[in-house]
Amino acid sequence: MQKIALLDQNTIDKIAAGEVVERPSSVVKELVENAIDAGATAVTVEITDGGKKLIRITDNGSGMEADQVRLSFLRHATSKITKLEDLETISSLGFRGEALSSIAAVAQVELITKTHNAICGVRYQIEGGKETRMEEMGAPEGSTFLIRNLFFNTPARSKFLRTDTTEANYINALMEQLAMSHPEISFKYIQNQQVKLHTSGNYNTRDVIYSIYGRDITKSLLDIHFKNDFMEMEGFVGKPEISRGNRSFENYYINGRYVKDRIITKAIEDAYKGFLMQHKFPFVSIHIQMEGNDLDVNVHPQKMEVRFARSAEVYDAVYQTVRNALTRRELIPEVSITSEKPLPKTTDKLTRASVPEPFEVKRRQEINREEPVLTSRENKLFQGTLSKVSAPVGQVKESAASYGRPETIGNEHQKKLPDIALTPVEKEPGSTKKTEIKSEDVKQIDFFEEKLLTPEARSRHQIIGQIFDTYWLVQFEDKLYIIDQHAAHEKVFYERFTDRFQKQKIESQYISPPMIVTLTLREETILKANSDLFRKAGFEIEPFGGKEYCISAVPSNLYGLEEEGLFLEMLDQLAEHSEKDALEIFASRIASMACKAAVKGNQKMSYQEADHLIGELLKLDNPYHCPHGRPTIISMSRTELEKKFKRIL
Repeated sequence: MQKIALLDQNTIDKIAAGEVVERPSSVVKELVENAIDAGATAVTVEITDGGKKLIRITDNGSGMEADQVRLSFLRHATSKITKLEDLETISSLGFRGEALSSIAAVAQVELITKTHNAICGVRYQIEGGKETRMEEMGAPEGSTFLIRNLFFNTPARSKFLRTDTTEANYINALMEQLAMSHPEISFKYIQNQQVKLHTSGNYNTRDVIYSIYGRDITKSLLDIHFKNDFMEMEGFVGKPEISRGNRSFENYYINGRYVKDRIITKAIEDAYKGFLMQHKFPFVSIHIQMEGNDLDVNVHPQKMEVRFARSAEVYDAVYQTVRNALTRRELIPEVSITSEKPLPKTTDKLTRASVPEPFEVKRRQEINREEPVLTSRENKLFQGTLSKVSAPVGQVKESAASYGRPETIGNEHQKKLPDIALTPVEKEPGSTKKTEIKSEDVKQIDFFEEKLLTPEARSRHQIIGQIFDTYWLVQFEDKLYIIDQHAAHEKVFYERFTDRFQKQKIESQYISPPMIVTLTLREETILKANSDLFRKAGFEIEPFGGKEYCISAVPSNLYGLEEEGLFLEMLDQLAEHSEKDALEIFASRIASMACKAAVKGNQKMSYQEADHLIGELLKLDNPYHCPHGRPTIISMSRTELEKKFKRIL
C-alpha cells in the first residue's frame, strides 16, 4: 500500500482550479460576477483568440483597497460571507472565495484597481499562483483584470480546449445570459476588436432581448407577472410560433443568477403542452426572486444548480403563470405572403483606442451627445412598463439607438415593426431628422384587436367557403382566417375526452377475454400504491395469482389502443414521477384517438358542419393548436394582401 502524503499548495490550487476554471468562459463568468457584486453599472469584456491569449475585464464598481488585494487571491478568501449561517441568506453571485485563487493558479493575472476614496490605484501581478509585482499607479475607479495565457503552466489542460471560434462562442453565450439577467447593467463584449454585444443598462429586459434575439422574437413576447408569500416572478414568454428545436431559448434567472433546474424546466414545458409540436421548445425569459431560506445555491462550484425548499409550490407557480399567459391571448399566427429580408447585422471593426471603457465618463458623454435624443413621450413608448428605478440619461439614449431608430435601421425596416409604428418627419433640407410617434400609430394586437373566437364576434363571421377540401376561409373585420378542418376537429375531440377524464366521468370497456399481465416486484409495489388512480381512470385490475394480474376493463375511450402497453407505461411513469405525469400518458393516447376519429383533409364538409365546428372551437380553452401542437387557424391581414397587389406600397 502506498503511503499517504499531504499535497503541496501549488498542486492543491491547480486541482481546485479544475473545479472552477474549465475554459475561458469560466474565467469571464467568475470575474464579471465579481464586478456585479462590486456594484458595477458598466462592464466591458474583451478577448482575443477565444480568450486563450487574453481576457480583459473592466468595471466601474467599488474597486479594492490596497491592503485587500493580496488577500483576495488567497483560497477561500471572500467578502461575501463570514460564517456558516450566511449561506442561508446569500444575495451575491459569488461567495466561495475560489475564483481569483483558481484563475491565478493557471494563468498570468494582472489587476489594476482603485476605490472611490483612494488617491491612487494599485497594480498587482501574479503568475501561476506566485506574486511577481505590487505597486501603486494612477487608475480610474473600479477594477481591470487582464488574464493572459490561460493554462500556460498546465499544457495538458489547454489541449482540451476547443477552437478559438468555439471558445469565443461560449463567452458570447455567457455574456448574453449576463445581459439578460442584469438589464440594469451596461455590458459590452468585444471579440478580436469587434463589438459583438452592447446593452444600454436601462433596466428594460425587452431592449436586451431585442439587441440579442432581434425583432421577430421581441414582437412575439407575452409578459408575465406573479407574486406570492415566498417568490416573485416577472418576464416574458414567447408565442408558440417562435419555438426552437432545443432548449437554448429557455432562459430563467433566480436572484439575478442564470441557472438550470429540472423543476422549472418541466413546469415551463408542461405549460406549453398543447401549444407546441413535439420536440419543440419555447422561448422564455423569466426573472425569479426568492428569499434565501427557500433557496440553496451552494450546490456546485459553478453555481448553476439550485435546490428549493418548496419545490412543488415553485412548479405550480411557474406552470400556472406561464399557462395563464398563453391562454389569455388569442394566439392565431399571422402569415405573410411577402418575403421580408432580415435586418442586416453591422459590426464595426474598432481599434483599441476607439473603444470607450466604462470608467471613461467624459468620453462616454461625448459619444452620447452624438446619438439622437429621445423625448419623454418617445421614451415611454419605447420602454413600455419600465422598472421603477430610473436609468441614467446616457443609457436611455443608447437603448433608443439599439432599438431600431430611423438613423440606425432605415425607414423601410421601421414600417415592418408590428408593435410600434414610427413615422419619420422630414424638416427642411439639410436639417436634422426627428422622429415623431403618434398615439394612433401604436398598435397592440393582443389588446386592441377584437378576437375571432369569442361569442361576441360569432355573428359577424363571414364563412367564404372551403378550398382543397381541407381548409375553410373565414373573413372577420380586416383579416382573412384559414382554418384547418382536420386540426380543428381533432382538437375538439381531444378537449371533449380530456374534460371527461378531469371530471372523472370515465366509462369502462370490459375486455373478453381479460388481459393477463406479469409484473415485477417493483411494478407490483407501484400498482398497489396507486390502485385508486387506475380505478378512477377506468381500469379494473385484480390479482391473478403470483406476480400475475388480470385486467378485465379499460377506459372506453382508449379501447383498442394497446391497452397493455398503456398500463405498463403508466406504471413506469409513476415510478419516476408523479400522478400528474402519469396522466400525461393518457393525454397522448387521447390525442392519437382524436386524430383517428377527426374529419380528415381532402374530405368535403358542408357549410353547416363548418359553422358548427367553429362554434365548438369557441368553447375550448386552447383552440389555436391541435393536440400535436400544429396551428388550427392562421390569419392574413388585408394590408398584406393589398401590398401584394400593389394597392399600397
